[in-house]
Amino acid sequence: MYNKRMFKNTVLFFVLLIVLSGCSVKKQVIADNNKTIVINEAVSTVDIITGAENFSAYLPLLQDKKVGVVTNQTGIVNYKIPYSTTIADGKPLRPITKHLVDYLLDHGIAVEKIYAPEHGFRGVADAGELIVDGKDTKTGLPIVSLYGDNKKPKLEQLEGIDILLFDLQDVGARFYTYISSLHYVMEACAEINLPLIILDRPNPNGAIVDGPILEKEFTSFVGMHPIPVLHGMTIGEYGKMINGEKWLKDSIQCNLTVIPCLHYRRDMAYSLPVKPSPNLPNDQAINLYASLCFFEGTNVSVGRGTDKQFQIYGSPFLPQGNFSFMPLPNLGSKNPLHNNVVCHGEDLSEISPVKRLRLKWLIEAYENTADKSTFFTSFFTKLAGTKLLRLQIEQGLSEKEIRSTWEKGLEEFIEMRKPYLIYN
Repeated sequence: MYNKRMFKNTVLFFVLLIVLSGCSVKKQVIADNNKTIVINEAVSTVDIITGAENFSAYLPLLQDKKVGVVTNQTGIVNYKIPYSTTIADGKPLRPITKHLVDYLLDHGIAVEKIYAPEHGFRGVADAGELIVDGKDTKTGLPIVSLYGDNKKPKLEQLEGIDILLFDLQDVGARFYTYISSLHYVMEACAEINLPLIILDRPNPNGAIVDGPILEKEFTSFVGMHPIPVLHGMTIGEYGKMINGEKWLKDSIQCNLTVIPCLHYRRDMAYSLPVKPSPNLPNDQAINLYASLCFFEGTNVSVGRGTDKQFQIYGSPFLPQGNFSFMPLPNLGSKNPLHNNVVCHGEDLSEISPVKRLRLKWLIEAYENTADKSTFFTSFFTKLAGTKLLRLQIEQGLSEKEIRSTWEKGLEEFIEMRKPYLIYN
């Protein structure tokens, strides 16, 4: 009898173990200016659900409100509906992908305006190209450009809005300007006490914290806060840090709510379903972006005007080797650096993903360039956030020696960001 009972209990134990192995604990986190609410419930280990797809957490907050949406082509949502008109008949579900704005309108949310960052609402403009206000051809909604001379929404542009949604896919690099747009949006909202909801999305470089810390005197739109080049935070976590560190003008704070991703850890690989800007076409480019973007402050091309943007580099001033390319105008780069000129360099499109900021290619290009006096431009210091990196390269320091000078700043940043983290 004892053996039968023991056998039965053992079987039940293993059945339970098998069931639990396919489940995880979902932490539904809603973070605002003062607190974080965590709701635990068992869920299957399925695909990551973005904040924009965490519908039950934010749709009730939008009911009977006039809503503005800060977004672009990355603001898409995936959900499922029954093939037939009713769920009761047991028909299977079919997947649907829509833009967030279309989804909100379909569900009776009163969207009043769209606010678009660099590259525009549809995400096809060149980096730094002036974007003008207009209308969305599909919905007829007015579009307000948050770029050029209007990086911060003006009071009149926010009139008639009860609540603002922010849904942009960031890539985790300090000089990627969507976090700068977030700063200005938060500041504008704080000034008039307009509630802001960030619909969080994973950081494809979320496991990396690396690079020099920006020094205050080099603040610009490509670097607004004292953080490293790769900060390892989602845009929702970053918004919490802007608020908590009182980085907004006059130390004001925004009435902020973060709608979290579900089933997400920062060390997860995350492949973006939509390219976040015209010149980041794939996972490889996004992984190499922070390392190769330093070339934007030099006379070396990063492949704008080719189909391998941020996966190759080269210039007419580097020695001829096994790889060359010729930049030509294309979507997202109407006048690329070294337009119609052969550039010599290196193809990195097939290398293994990098797990930290790499200076190897920048240092080698500087050492091999024909005229070192013309290698750097003034933009390099803005990207680096410090004068020191350029001096270190010019003095011939190795990557290892340069990296050692970042250690203290990175340790302090990692400690500073702890209160604002939502995910493990």
